Amino acid sequence: MDVIEIRGIRAHGKHGASEAERREVQPLDLDVRIQIDLSAAADSDNLEQTLDYATLHARLVSTVEHRSFDLLERLAAELLSVIFQDVRVSCAEVVVAKPSILDGATPAVRVERPNPRYLSACP
Repeated sequence: MDVIEIRGIRAHGKHGASEAERREVQPLDLDVRIQIDLSAAADSDNLEQTLDYATLHARLVSTVEHRSFDLLERLAAELLSVIFQDVRVSCAEVVVAKPSILDGATPAVRVERPNPRYLSACP
């Protein structure tokens, strides 16, 4: 299976276990890794045959900015749901990092799942 990665997405949102964290907008860093068959796009050189990076980027950033969750785990699962709206995606991984919370350390959550709308499981 082929892979598309979008690394270093910076988005700002109100996410955190405490009420204080959810009051203030904080930076979050996202990396996504998407398994998808790219052979049709490689043959055709047609954007419609692949995943549109710009559109996906905008949808992921919008989710971070307009939704609010207590846990990074829940946010990561929601971002996977956004990715899985494209039924051509077989599996995806999302890393959500919160760089401004632990006095120099950066907690991150990595979640990988198969797309329940796709017919095959992750390899």
